[in-house]
Amino acid sequence: MRACFVDAGGALADVMDRLVLPSDMAVTVNRNPDIKPDGLPAVLAGHDIAIIDHTALPVEIARQIPTLRHVVFLGTGARSYMDPEALEAECGVRVHLIKGYGDTAVAEMAFALMWAAAKGLAFMDRGIRAGRWDRTDGVELTGKTVGLIGYGGIGAEMARLCHGAGMRVIAWNRTPRDAPGVEFVELDALLAGSDVVSLHLLLGDETRGFLSAERIARMKRGAIFVNTARGAIADEAALARAAESGAIRHLGLDVYAEEPLPAGHFLSRVENATLAAHSAFRTPEASDNLIEASLEHLRRIAREAGA
Repeated sequence: MRACFVDAGGALADVMDRLVLPSDMAVTVNRNPDIKPDGLPAVLAGHDIAIIDHTALPVEIARQIPTLRHVVFLGTGARSYMDPEALEAECGVRVHLIKGYGDTAVAEMAFALMWAAAKGLAFMDRGIRAGRWDRTDGVELTGKTVGLIGYGGIGAEMARLCHGAGMRVIAWNRTPRDAPGVEFVELDALLAGSDVVSLHLLLGDETRGFLSAERIARMKRGAIFVNTARGAIADEAALARAAESGAIRHLGLDVYAEEPLPAGHFLSRVENATLAAHSAFRTPEASDNLIEASLEHLRRIAREAGA
């Protein structure tokens, strides 16, 4: 069996080269991170497994790769790039996800965005670089309530960090959960009672557009909103309007419905917003965890195939 990492940037390519073992199946590393879907059939010719970081794999493209039987997606957000059920049903291609590799890294980004939002750091930084002295009044987060929408591994790490900062933690999850020091509440109660709302849901059919304009309107006036999950889970236009009107104090965003964020996008014009480039999971520690987990998938697939 042969695998191909189809869209490895320099850093992840180096990690793959360092962690792959001589006993592992052959892994071709394509160091062009900007490959387009129509280039995948040529890159994946003769390969059984595609390792994909951020490249779309439409069903019509997968049909052109007869040897392809597995996709190892580097993360949990495969639905942003492909339709796993259709790939399996129509092409016999099974999609494998990687969970937990960057829980701490993503939670630390959410935590950082929360504090940057509370203090207005991005607004002041932009002003100083432009020759102005735009000083803001920050807000203290100690003793405030943070509401976590979704309580998986990342949400649990965010709760740990917020507890350490002296914050009260409440949460809502789609399935019943229990965690020490965390009060689980109904979603409307969370939105109305949180000084900070931090989004930690997976993107899927049930969560696309989940944080609608109606739900955003139920947030406590002056709350901070943080999203390190997926942009398509929230109504971005409604978030922008709420921030510009003052209903939301500040947006802290690392993810967007369209990435990269197009030049001139309305979110880039929101003054009380701190924007990051979907980089929460990009730490050396998380990258090692991610690539090692992908290699474990390859090893398991090989064992199951008797290869």
